[in-house]
This record gives sequence, C-alpha cells and structure tokens, in this order.
Amino acid sequence: MTGRIVCLGEGMLELSGAGETFRLGHGGDTLNTAIHLARAGHDVAYFTALGRDPFSTKLRAAWRDEGVGDSLILTHPTRGAGLYAISTDAQGERSFTYWREASAARAMFALPETASAMDRAAQAALLYFSLISLAILPDEGRSALLALAARVRANGGEVAFDSNYRPRLWESEAAARAWHARAVAAASIGLPTLEDETALTGETDAAVVAARWQAQGCARTVVKSGAEGARLPGGETIPPPARLQPIDTSGAGDAFNAGFLGAVLRGSDDTAAVLAGHACAGWTIMRPGAIPARD
Repeated sequence: MTGRIVCLGEGMLELSGAGETFRLGHGGDTLNTAIHLARAGHDVAYFTALGRDPFSTKLRAAWRDEGVGDSLILTHPTRGAGLYAISTDAQGERSFTYWREASAARAMFALPETASAMDRAAQAALLYFSLISLAILPDEGRSALLALAARVRANGGEVAFDSNYRPRLWESEAAARAWHARAVAAASIGLPTLEDETALTGETDAAVVAARWQAQGCARTVVKSGAEGARLPGGETIPPPARLQPIDTSGAGDAFNAGFLGAVLRGSDDTAAVLAGHACAGWTIMRPGAIPARD
C-alpha cells in the first residue's frame, strides 16, 4: 500500500507541566498519530480547520516542521484553535481540561474549501479518524466524515477508526453509541481501547468487543488493553515487551495507533504491527506530553 495518509480531527494548543510552570505545545488524538507517522517517514496530511490568529499560524508551522502536510488544513475566518491542559498524578495517569467549544475544527465541513479538500482526501491510501473527530462535529459534519470514509473505501483505500470516547463532548450517550456504530461499519481497521468500549457500551471483554466490531464489518480489529497488551483479530493477545513506570500516559493510545498503522502500511503482519505500536507507545509514556520532543 502506498500513497498519502490522511488523519482527520482537531489539533489544539496544549498546556502541560508541573506546579506553576507550564509548557505551551500542541496535541489532539488524531494529530498525535499524524505526527508520529510523519516522524517515522510516512507521507501524512492532517485534515482540520484553524483560524487566522497568531496561535493558529504557529500551529500550522509547528505541524509542518514535524513533517505533517498542511494542504488539507482549512482556514476559518473568525474562529481559532482549541486549548486543553493536562494534569497528571503520581502514577502518570492524566486528566484534561478543555476550552474548545468554538474551535475552527468544529466547522471544518462547512467552509468554502471543504468540497475540494474532501475530493483530495478521498484519494488517500488510508483515512484515520476517531470518535472524538465525530464528537466535535455537528450532525451534518459527522455525516460528511462518514461519506468521506465511504469514498476512500470505494477508491480502494483503508479506513482506520479509534473509538476514543469522551462523554463531555457528546450531547448524549445515545448519540455517541449511534455514531460509534456507524463509524465501526465504515472502517476496515479498528483500533478500540477496551476502557473506552466499557465506558460507552458496558462491555468488559476484549473478545466480545472484537467480535461485535467484526460483525459490523470492521474485520481487522485490534483491541487495546493498556499494559495488558493488544488483542489481535485472530484472538491472540500480545503484551508490551516490558512493564514500564510511565511518566505521562497522555497520547499512549495515539502513539500505539501510529506504530501499528505505520507497520501495516509497510506490509507487516498484525503481530509485528502490534509490537511496533507497543514500541511507539512505550517511548511516549516515558516522556512528558502527548507529543514528546524528539530525542
């Protein structure tokens, strides 16, 4: 499989740090995956919207510096980028505070350039999005995103979906479940996290989650269970090579997705791809921030 990867969602300003000292960076679930993929040498474009403000300009430049293509970053005339802050406890577990209600990304499917961007994105070898990507959009945008996924599949591309569930982003749990089901059916590669599936559906068994996703049409489903490992489509669970004491678990699942998808695009089997996912996630959680600086 060759060609451009399109990751779609919302990239935001990120505040991280300890005590009264904070670092201003950038992050967002699908953006994190896009940056990891670009760092690994893949041809990646990010589909989103930013504003005309100085912070939006800095975000564009920072993503370009990481190697992420900006041809699908649309410009909203009045809105700007969202903001979130990370808090971590002694075990490295994180919590988030968001300021994103009026971000430009929420209107990415309602801008003059949207139709042209969708035509270009439909030619991707891989389209990747998450349940957060759907959560931030109005219903019209959600339908447009799934229509784009259908076009990618019709053109012979793959569609990967991660069911990142953030209840506060949804108008109701019922709406989240309904769009979750439609997204699973639209995808060819599934990357659910068991914790998210439990929160949304109540299911606690990775095998049952995988079976449900596969029954809905997403045959290549890998269920992530944190330190316990990842369940392959055939049923085997591959644990991480080592037990780590994380500094910051922000972006761990996003990093896993990048490692996995990057390996798949290079022709690896699922076992090798999961190990690549563990390696990328392991590197990330031993450093602060969702997208640690390169070292």
